[in-house]
Amino acid sequence: MTLEELASHADPMRIENDHAKAIWYEFHGNWDKAHKIVQNMSTMHAKWIHAYLHRKQGEIGNSKNWYRAAGKEYPGNLDFNKELEAIFEDL
Repeated sequence: MTLEELASHADPMRIENDHAKAIWYEFHGNWDKAHKIVQNMSTMHAKWIHAYLHRKQGEIGNSKNWYRAAGKEYPGNLDFNKELEAIFEDL
């Protein structure tokens, strides 16, 4: 499945992978729901998504902490869609 296919998925409840489900919610503008999903997970990917979400909100300090926790470097001004694609491809 590609990010585009995930984004066009009609029903997020039918997405079995919680990481992908969080990305779906973020892609559809529901930051809070995406955040709630990853906030309760402890995987590297959840931490990376968490970092991305806070970076997108402009919470740079918090974001940098989550990037460190995920073992990722802070991406600076990387386009948000490019990072979301990278996260999804790495799942």
